[in-house]
Amino acid sequence: MTPSTESQAPAPITLSVIEARVLATLMEKARTVPDSYPLSLNTLMLGCNQKSSRDPVMEITEAEIATALDTLLPLNLVRAASGSRVARYEHNFQRGVGVPEQSAVVLGLLMLRGPQTAGELRLNAERWYRFADISSVEGFLEELQDRSAEKGGPLVVKLPRASGAREQRWAHLLCGPVDATALATYGRPAEGGPAGSNTAERIDRLEAEVASLRQTVQKLCAELGVAPPEQTP
Repeated sequence: MTPSTESQAPAPITLSVIEARVLATLMEKARTVPDSYPLSLNTLMLGCNQKSSRDPVMEITEAEIATALDTLLPLNLVRAASGSRVARYEHNFQRGVGVPEQSAVVLGLLMLRGPQTAGELRLNAERWYRFADISSVEGFLEELQDRSAEKGGPLVVKLPRASGAREQRWAHLLCGPVDATALATYGRPAEGGPAGSNTAERIDRLEAEVASLRQTVQKLCAELGVAPPEQTP
């Protein structure tokens, strides 16, 4: 009789910082510039190194991207597109990792922009996927945090609340375990450093979130046929 064998749980995915940037850039461009997708090596490099919607901003060479692709291709996270004279690449994240589209969007944004609150993720996801509300984003984050070992284990972690912050941020685990305590202070100016730019950025994010919430309230009031609440200045 052939002895029975137990199926082994998939090994957790551990990417380098450059591999995560390459993968997340492919995920972003598939949704935001579909006419230019799949991406050539040069276009992929430009996307990885762009100044907007990136934290941290990086300067990656074509050689480094080619090395990252050599790792991502066997992992079934990236595929080489056929039918083009120039080599082009596309992501295969959802199937490669085994997550739904919404979870893939959340993970892609965390890889590109660093730790974020559920509210920030919802706003930043507008061009990728429209989440109904913040609670739906939180639901997918919690699923990723509670992911079983049979599926490869958790893919995100909820960071401790930073001093003075109202909401907790989330970080991805695709590059391995993170120092949750250190990342809880992510985005705060160093001691003795200038705080103005960080404060302004935080105010901009909060104002954008408030505006989005107001639009949602107005839409719900219109559907229910009731007058919206008075807005305070």
